Amino acid sequence: MASIPFPAKRVPAAVGKRILAGLEQAYPQAVTALEYRNAFELLVAVALSAQCTDARVNLTTPALFARYPDAAALAKAPLDEVERIIKSCGFFRAKARNIVAAAQALAERHGGEVPDDRAALESLPGVGRKTASVVLAVAFEHAAFAVDTHVFRVAHRLGLTTGKTPLDVEHDVTALLPREEWRHAHHWLILHGRQVCKAPIPLCERCPVAALCPTAPVVARLRTRGATRTAAGRSPGAEAAAASPRGSALAASKKASAAPGPARPGRKKAARTKPSGRGRS
Repeated sequence: MASIPFPAKRVPAAVGKRILAGLEQAYPQAVTALEYRNAFELLVAVALSAQCTDARVNLTTPALFARYPDAAALAKAPLDEVERIIKSCGFFRAKARNIVAAAQALAERHGGEVPDDRAALESLPGVGRKTASVVLAVAFEHAAFAVDTHVFRVAHRLGLTTGKTPLDVEHDVTALLPREEWRHAHHWLILHGRQVCKAPIPLCERCPVAALCPTAPVVARLRTRGATRTAAGRSPGAEAAAASPRGSALAASKKASAAPGPARPGRKKAARTKPSGRGRS
Protein backbone atom coordinates (compact mmCIF):
# COMPACT_ATOMS: atom_id res chain seq x y z
CA MET A 1 0.00 0.00 0.00
CA ALA A 2 1.19 3.53 -0.79
CA SER A 3 2.04 5.87 2.06
CA ILE A 4 -0.99 7.38 3.76
CA PRO A 5 -1.05 11.19 3.63
CA PHE A 6 -2.23 13.24 6.57
CA PRO A 7 -5.45 15.23 6.04
CA ALA A 8 -4.84 18.73 4.68
CA LYS A 9 -7.19 20.36 7.18
CA ARG A 10 -8.59 19.75 10.63
CA VAL A 11 -12.03 18.37 11.27
CA PRO A 12 -14.52 20.81 12.83
CA ALA A 13 -14.11 21.22 16.58
CA ALA A 14 -17.43 19.49 17.25
CA VAL A 15 -16.28 16.44 15.28
CA GLY A 16 -12.89 16.47 17.02
CA LYS A 17 -14.62 16.40 20.41
CA ARG A 18 -16.77 13.46 19.30
CA ILE A 19 -13.66 11.59 18.13
CA LEU A 20 -11.94 12.10 21.48
CA ALA A 21 -15.11 11.06 23.34
CA GLY A 22 -15.18 7.88 21.24
CA LEU A 23 -11.56 7.12 22.14
CA GLU A 24 -12.28 7.72 25.82
CA GLN A 25 -15.10 5.20 25.62
CA ALA A 26 -12.91 2.70 23.77
CA TYR A 27 -9.96 2.98 26.21
CA PRO A 28 -11.47 3.89 29.59
CA GLN A 29 -8.69 2.29 31.64
CA ALA A 30 -5.76 3.58 29.56
CA VAL A 31 -2.58 4.08 31.61
CA THR A 32 1.12 4.11 30.90
CA ALA A 33 2.66 0.77 29.97
CA LEU A 34 5.91 1.67 31.76
CA GLU A 35 6.41 -0.03 35.12
CA TYR A 36 7.56 2.23 37.97
CA ARG A 37 7.21 2.67 41.73
CA ASN A 38 7.95 6.38 42.14
CA ALA A 39 8.60 9.56 40.19
CA PHE A 40 12.34 8.89 39.94
CA GLU A 41 11.81 5.47 38.35
CA LEU A 42 9.23 6.91 35.96
CA LEU A 43 11.59 9.71 34.91
CA VAL A 44 14.36 7.22 34.12
CA ALA A 45 11.99 4.82 32.37
CA VAL A 46 10.62 7.57 30.11
CA ALA A 47 14.18 8.64 29.25
CA LEU A 48 15.04 5.05 28.28
CA SER A 49 11.87 4.64 26.21
CA ALA A 50 13.02 7.03 23.47
CA GLN A 51 13.28 4.99 20.22
CA CYS A 52 12.57 1.86 22.28
CA THR A 53 9.48 -0.12 23.22
CA ASP A 54 7.98 0.11 26.68
CA ALA A 55 8.18 -3.67 26.91
CA ARG A 56 11.96 -3.60 26.42
CA VAL A 57 12.31 -0.82 29.00
CA ASN A 58 10.30 -2.87 31.50
CA LEU A 59 12.70 -5.77 31.00
CA THR A 60 15.69 -3.49 31.62
CA THR A 61 14.76 -1.27 34.55
CA PRO A 62 14.47 -3.95 37.30
CA ALA A 63 18.21 -4.66 37.10
CA LEU A 64 19.03 -0.95 36.89
CA PHE A 65 16.92 0.01 39.92
CA ALA A 66 18.09 -3.00 41.93
CA ARG A 67 21.64 -1.67 41.54
CA TYR A 68 20.81 2.05 41.71
CA PRO A 69 17.49 2.51 43.58
CA ASP A 70 17.45 6.31 43.81
CA ALA A 71 18.95 9.48 42.39
CA ALA A 72 21.78 9.57 44.95
CA ALA A 73 22.92 6.08 43.96
CA LEU A 74 22.60 6.60 40.22
CA ALA A 75 24.46 9.90 40.48
CA LYS A 76 27.57 7.98 41.63
CA ALA A 77 27.21 5.11 39.15
CA PRO A 78 30.13 4.29 36.82
CA LEU A 79 29.02 5.20 33.31
CA ASP A 80 30.25 1.96 31.75
CA GLU A 81 28.24 -0.09 34.25
CA VAL A 82 25.05 1.82 33.46
CA GLU A 83 25.73 1.40 29.73
CA ARG A 84 26.07 -2.35 30.19
CA ILE A 85 22.74 -2.62 32.02
CA ILE A 86 20.71 -0.51 29.57
CA LYS A 87 22.44 -1.57 26.35
CA SER A 88 19.38 -3.39 24.97
CA CYS A 89 17.37 -0.14 25.02
CA GLY A 90 19.37 1.33 22.14
CA PHE A 91 21.37 4.58 22.06
CA PHE A 92 22.67 3.33 25.39
CA ARG A 93 25.71 5.60 25.62
CA ALA A 94 23.72 8.82 25.24
CA LYS A 95 20.96 7.52 27.50
CA ALA A 96 23.43 6.46 30.17
CA ARG A 97 25.07 9.89 30.14
CA ASN A 98 21.69 11.60 30.40
CA ILE A 99 20.19 9.57 33.23
CA VAL A 100 23.39 9.73 35.31
CA ALA A 101 23.67 13.48 34.73
CA ALA A 102 19.97 13.94 35.54
CA ALA A 103 20.43 11.96 38.77
CA GLN A 104 23.40 14.19 39.68
CA ALA A 105 21.27 17.30 39.05
CA LEU A 106 18.45 15.88 41.19
CA ALA A 107 20.87 15.11 44.01
CA GLU A 108 22.55 18.52 43.85
CA ARG A 109 19.57 20.80 43.22
CA HIS A 110 16.47 19.00 44.50
CA GLY A 111 17.62 16.81 47.41
CA GLY A 112 17.30 13.70 45.24
CA GLU A 113 13.60 14.27 44.63
CA VAL A 114 11.91 14.73 41.25
CA PRO A 115 10.34 18.21 41.09
CA ASP A 116 6.72 18.62 40.07
CA ASP A 117 7.46 21.78 38.12
CA ARG A 118 7.83 21.87 34.33
CA ALA A 119 10.67 24.39 34.21
CA ALA A 120 12.66 22.46 36.83
CA LEU A 121 12.09 19.17 35.03
CA GLU A 122 13.08 20.54 31.64
CA SER A 123 16.29 21.94 33.14
CA LEU A 124 17.48 18.38 33.86
CA PRO A 125 19.93 16.84 31.36
CA GLY A 126 18.14 14.85 28.64
CA VAL A 127 14.65 15.92 29.77
CA GLY A 128 12.55 17.68 27.14
CA ARG A 129 8.93 18.73 27.00
CA LYS A 130 7.57 15.26 26.25
CA THR A 131 9.38 13.56 29.14
CA ALA A 132 8.42 16.37 31.51
CA SER A 133 4.79 16.14 30.41
CA VAL A 134 4.68 12.38 31.03
CA VAL A 135 6.15 12.76 34.52
CA LEU A 136 3.82 15.65 35.39
CA ALA A 137 0.73 13.84 34.08
CA VAL A 138 1.44 10.35 35.37
CA ALA A 139 3.46 10.80 38.56
CA PHE A 140 1.87 14.05 39.78
CA GLU A 141 -1.52 13.99 37.96
CA HIS A 142 -1.04 17.50 36.61
CA ALA A 143 -2.84 18.78 33.53
CA ALA A 144 -0.26 17.90 30.88
CA PHE A 145 -0.45 16.33 27.44
CA ALA A 146 2.63 14.56 26.07
CA VAL A 147 3.12 14.17 22.33
CA ASP A 148 5.17 11.16 21.23
CA THR A 149 5.33 9.51 17.79
CA HIS A 150 2.05 7.62 18.29
CA VAL A 151 0.18 10.72 19.45
CA PHE A 152 1.62 12.81 16.61
CA ARG A 153 0.59 10.26 13.94
CA VAL A 154 -2.86 9.44 15.31
CA ALA A 155 -3.83 13.05 16.00
CA HIS A 156 -2.98 13.93 12.40
CA ARG A 157 -4.79 10.96 10.88
CA LEU A 158 -7.92 11.72 12.89
CA GLY A 159 -7.85 15.31 11.67
CA LEU A 160 -7.40 16.74 15.16
CA THR A 161 -4.38 18.77 14.05
CA THR A 162 -2.30 19.88 11.10
CA GLY A 163 0.53 20.97 13.37
CA LYS A 164 4.11 20.69 12.15
CA THR A 165 5.67 20.29 15.60
CA PRO A 166 4.76 18.35 18.75
CA LEU A 167 3.98 21.64 20.49
CA ASP A 168 1.54 22.58 17.70
CA VAL A 169 -0.16 19.19 18.07
CA GLU A 170 -0.35 19.64 21.84
CA HIS A 171 -2.07 23.01 21.47
CA ASP A 172 -4.55 21.75 18.87
CA VAL A 173 -5.61 18.65 20.81
CA THR A 174 -5.80 20.24 24.26
CA ALA A 175 -8.01 22.99 22.82
CA LEU A 176 -10.66 20.29 22.28
CA LEU A 177 -10.57 18.99 25.87
CA PRO A 178 -11.18 20.24 29.40
CA ARG A 179 -7.91 20.49 31.37
CA GLU A 180 -8.76 17.57 33.63
CA GLU A 181 -8.78 15.22 30.63
CA TRP A 182 -5.43 16.23 29.13
CA ARG A 183 -3.43 13.62 31.04
CA HIS A 184 -5.84 10.85 30.03
CA ALA A 185 -6.13 11.81 26.36
CA HIS A 186 -2.42 11.15 25.86
CA HIS A 187 -3.01 7.48 26.76
CA TRP A 188 -6.14 7.15 24.60
CA LEU A 189 -4.19 8.22 21.53
CA ILE A 190 -1.16 6.06 22.37
CA LEU A 191 -3.24 2.91 22.82
CA HIS A 192 -5.21 3.62 19.68
CA GLY A 193 -1.96 4.04 17.76
CA ARG A 194 -0.52 0.78 19.07
CA GLN A 195 -3.62 -1.36 18.69
CA VAL A 196 -5.53 0.06 15.71
CA CYS A 197 -4.08 3.13 13.98
CA LYS A 198 -0.71 1.48 13.37
CA ALA A 199 2.13 3.22 11.59
CA PRO A 200 2.35 1.27 8.31
CA ILE A 201 -1.28 0.32 7.74
CA PRO A 202 -4.13 1.28 10.10
CA LEU A 203 -6.78 -1.31 10.92
CA CYS A 204 -9.70 0.95 10.04
CA GLU A 205 -12.18 -1.95 10.16
CA ARG A 206 -11.50 -2.15 13.92
CA CYS A 207 -11.53 1.60 14.57
CA PRO A 208 -14.26 2.85 16.96
CA VAL A 209 -14.21 6.31 15.32
CA ALA A 210 -13.75 5.34 11.66
CA ALA A 211 -17.07 6.96 10.71
CA LEU A 212 -15.69 10.34 11.83
CA CYS A 213 -12.09 9.89 10.68
CA PRO A 214 -11.01 11.73 7.50
CA THR A 215 -8.24 9.19 6.83
CA ALA A 216 -10.45 6.08 6.81
CA PRO A 217 -11.89 6.72 3.29
CA VAL A 218 -8.35 7.33 1.98
CA VAL A 219 -7.19 3.99 3.37
CA ALA A 220 -10.22 2.25 1.84
CA ARG A 221 -9.41 3.69 -1.60
CA LEU A 222 -5.77 2.64 -1.33
CA ARG A 223 -6.79 -0.88 -0.31
CA THR A 224 -9.20 -1.13 -3.27
CA ARG A 225 -6.57 0.14 -5.68
CA GLY A 226 -4.02 -2.34 -4.35
CA ALA A 227 -6.49 -5.23 -4.63
CA THR A 228 -7.31 -4.25 -8.24
CA ARG A 229 -3.64 -4.21 -9.21
CA THR A 230 -3.06 -7.56 -7.57
CA ALA A 231 -6.03 -9.09 -9.38
CA ALA A 232 -4.80 -7.72 -12.71
CA GLY A 233 -1.45 -9.39 -12.12
CA ARG A 234 0.60 -6.40 -13.13
CA SER A 235 0.93 -2.76 -12.17
CA PRO A 236 -0.31 0.08 -14.38
CA GLY A 237 3.33 1.06 -14.93
CA ALA A 238 4.17 -2.37 -16.31
CA GLU A 239 1.11 -2.33 -18.56
CA ALA A 240 2.05 1.08 -19.95
CA ALA A 241 5.62 -0.05 -20.63
CA ALA A 242 4.41 -3.14 -22.48
CA ALA A 243 2.02 -1.05 -24.61
CA SER A 244 4.70 1.48 -25.65
CA PRO A 245 6.62 1.01 -28.96
CA ARG A 246 9.84 0.41 -27.06
CA GLY A 247 8.12 -2.10 -24.80
CA SER A 248 6.64 -3.95 -27.79
CA ALA A 249 10.03 -4.08 -29.51
CA LEU A 250 11.68 -5.38 -26.35
CA ALA A 251 9.03 -8.06 -25.95
CA ALA A 252 9.47 -9.13 -29.59
CA SER A 253 13.24 -9.26 -29.15
CA LYS A 254 12.92 -11.46 -26.05
CA LYS A 255 10.50 -13.75 -27.89
CA ALA A 256 12.86 -14.08 -30.85
CA SER A 257 15.84 -14.87 -28.65
CA ALA A 258 13.84 -17.54 -26.87
CA ALA A 259 12.85 -19.30 -30.14
CA PRO A 260 14.93 -22.37 -31.15
CA GLY A 261 17.48 -21.78 -33.96
CA PRO A 262 18.17 -24.02 -37.03
CA ALA A 263 19.51 -27.48 -36.22
CA ARG A 264 23.25 -27.95 -36.66
CA PRO A 265 24.44 -30.78 -38.99
CA GLY A 266 25.45 -33.78 -36.94
CA ARG A 267 28.99 -35.08 -36.85
CA LYS A 268 29.78 -38.51 -38.22
CA LYS A 269 31.45 -40.79 -35.77
CA ALA A 270 34.79 -42.25 -36.92
CA ALA A 271 34.87 -46.03 -37.14
CA ARG A 272 36.86 -47.55 -34.31
CA THR A 273 39.32 -50.31 -35.26
CA LYS A 274 39.84 -53.34 -33.12
CA PRO A 275 43.29 -53.46 -31.51
CA SER A 276 45.61 -56.11 -33.02
CA GLY A 277 46.77 -57.46 -29.70
CA ARG A 278 50.46 -56.76 -30.43
CA GLY A 279 50.73 -53.62 -28.23
CA ARG A 280 52.48 -53.46 -24.88
CA SER A 281 50.49 -54.36 -21.85
